Amino acid sequence: MVQDSTPDEGILSEVKSLWKVIGLGAVTASMCCLPSVVWVLFAGSSAIVAADQLSNDLYYGIARPIVYAVAIAMVSAGLVIHFRSRGICTLDQVKKDRRRIINTTLAVLTTTFVIYFIWNYIILELIGVYIGLPWADSAIWK
Repeated sequence: MVQDSTPDEGILSEVKSLWKVIGLGAVTASMCCLPSVVWVLFAGSSAIVAADQLSNDLYYGIARPIVYAVAIAMVSAGLVIHFRSRGICTLDQVKKDRRRIINTTLAVLTTTFVIYFIWNYIILELIGVYIGLPWADSAIWK
């Protein structure tokens, strides 16, 4: 008799499919700072002042809450697609697997936030300071 899959393989495939949702949500949430860093990387030091102004406009303007809302919507849609692909399509199935859905959702949201925080406030900030953006005075480590 051949086993179809072990429980560890099911969990591993679930985690692999959720990393796309987590990564996409974290990168989307960091779109206030990422364009400035990419702009300076491609345009060179001549774009530092304009890229800094762009990051200030995006970070302190209305764009940041919009980007956060889009990131949350993307993670939510990714979770819905994930659970539907796992056969949880009706409210009865949701009630039956409530604990798994809640735990998975909390784990995905927490991991997305942690990766966003590390990516945006440490990695992108270090890259931005290294390439000449004037972010050192407002850096998180100060």
